[in-house]
This record gives sequence, structure tokens and C-alpha cells, in this order.
Amino acid sequence: MSHVIALITVLSFLFLKPAISGDTLFSNQTLRDGKTIVSAKETFELGFFSPPNSTNRYLGIWYKKISDRLVVWVANRDNPVTDSSGFLRIADPGVLVLTDQSAKVIWSSSKSTNPETPRTAIAIAKLLDSGNLVMMIENPNSDYIQNNDNTDQFQFLWQSFDYPTDTLLPGMKLGVDSSKMTRKLTSWRNPGDPSTGAYSFRVDPNGFPEIILTNGLTTIYRSGPWNGLGFSGVPEMKPNNIFNFTSLPTKTKRFTRSLY
Repeated sequence: MSHVIALITVLSFLFLKPAISGDTLFSNQTLRDGKTIVSAKETFELGFFSPPNSTNRYLGIWYKKISDRLVVWVANRDNPVTDSSGFLRIADPGVLVLTDQSAKVIWSSSKSTNPETPRTAIAIAKLLDSGNLVMMIENPNSDYIQNNDNTDQFQFLWQSFDYPTDTLLPGMKLGVDSSKMTRKLTSWRNPGDPSTGAYSFRVDPNGFPEIILTNGLTTIYRSGPWNGLGFSGVPEMKPNNIFNFTSLPTKTKRFTRSLY
């Protein structure tokens, strides 16, 4: 009998998936509702949440140390999980997938930027202290993510910073890049519903770049063109030691926000 118990114990260790810990989700793990991933310095947390007066569940990122939860990014904002059965996993070849108990795909990240990604590559999802959720594979001969989060040995596949919701975090970019990807902020529908709202904050790519705020198809605010130091319609916008808004030195029309 003791041999049977010992065999069952060994098999359980072999087939149980390891628990989530730290800031990383590995390909043999799942992040279930009720569990979270926390960035290295405990600045941000990734997990499932319900907005006020709602039972719907969303996968999101929020500030870890702010008591009143401040959500900065929502994955499935337009397609909630209706119960607590949702879980996040890594699918081949390095794609994040959110499903419910019926195996219905609720949300997924975009496919790998490298179609030749080997299926044997080690894929991980990591929550950085910038609030950026990144999907990577271990590949020392490819492009690196150069930052202070110890990810230099991994090839970049996908990042949440390319798909902002309603919050502009330091290091995020707004605008249109060479691949025609548009990065913009879009409001929640209301405080209890993070689905895509009516208001949009983005770079107008027509003519000299400027920031515009729209309500549906109606433009309700323009910053004025960028003059190299600030926007002409925002004279109080001056360089300082805390906040910086920069135009990237490329042919694309993008701006990035930095905090010092």
C-alpha cells in the first residue's frame, strides 16, 4: 500500500503545473482567476478584476501599491468573461490566450512577429516594472529588448504598450509607425464598463503632427502642431525635471511620454 501512495505522490508532482510566482508566466503554467503576477519591484500587478457594480471579469494591469485599484490596461475590454473560470496561458508559437471554462477564446495577443519562430523555443510572458506586459522567446541571436528588466537574452514578440486602453504610461508611444500601427488612448464606456468608449486621444497624422481629442467622429480639442519643444496650442507645456513629452526622431509620427 505504501508503494502505491508513493507512486501517486510522484505522479502528482510530475503532472501538476508549477505555481505562478514572481513576474513571469512560463509556457507550462496558467494564470487563473484569483492569481496574479507582480512586477519585480512590485509596481504593477496583472490579474483578473471586476469593475465597480459589475460581475464581469477582465484581465488587466493595475498599480500594486495603490489601495483604490487603478487599472491602466485591459486585455479583453470588449469581451468580458462572465464568471471566474477565465485563465491565461501561452499557446504556440508564443501567443498569449485568454479562455474560459468551455475553452472559448476570449482574447489573444497578436501572433509572433517572426513567422520562423521555432516551436522548441522557450516562451515567457513577463510583467515589467514599467507596466508593460511583454511576450518573448529565448533567442540570443535575435533582436533584444534593451531595458533594465533583465530581458536582454529574449527576442521580443508582443507587448501591451502597443495596445493601450485609456492610460498613457511612461515609455508608451502614441501615433502611427512605419507598419501603419496606430497607438491611441480610448476611454472606458463608463466607470463600471471598460469596453471601448466614445472618447479618443491620439496623434493626427495629417499635416504637421498634433494631438487631438475626439468624441466619436467629432474633434473637440487640438493641441496645435508640434514645434520641437512642445505643442503650439499649449504654451504652458515646457520642459521640466519630472515630465517629458518627446517626438521620436523617425519618419513616423509618434510621441512618447517619459517621467524622470
